[in-house]
Amino acid sequence: MTDTLAMEYPEAAPYIEEAVDKHGEDWVLENYYEELYPLKQVMAVPEKEELPFYEEVEDETMTEVERTEMYQAWGEYRENLRTGTKPGE
Repeated sequence: MTDTLAMEYPEAAPYIEEAVDKHGEDWVLENYYEELYPLKQVMAVPEKEELPFYEEVEDETMTEVERTEMYQAWGEYRENLRTGTKPGE
């Protein structure tokens, strides 16, 4: 992890570093929006492109619209689990 990331995102950097240590950089890049980016609700979190090991040519990122759609779908899924209903009921 770079010092710059730790300076700009002091709260999130330990979580990112722990995930890299536990799973590796490739895992973090693959699972960033599902596992780490939701921390943005409670702290400043870097965009995926700001990670020091992100490679623009090799790694994909989601647009804000795609992220919003994904999180809305997860919210609906959790609500369906909570209420015991199926979509459209």
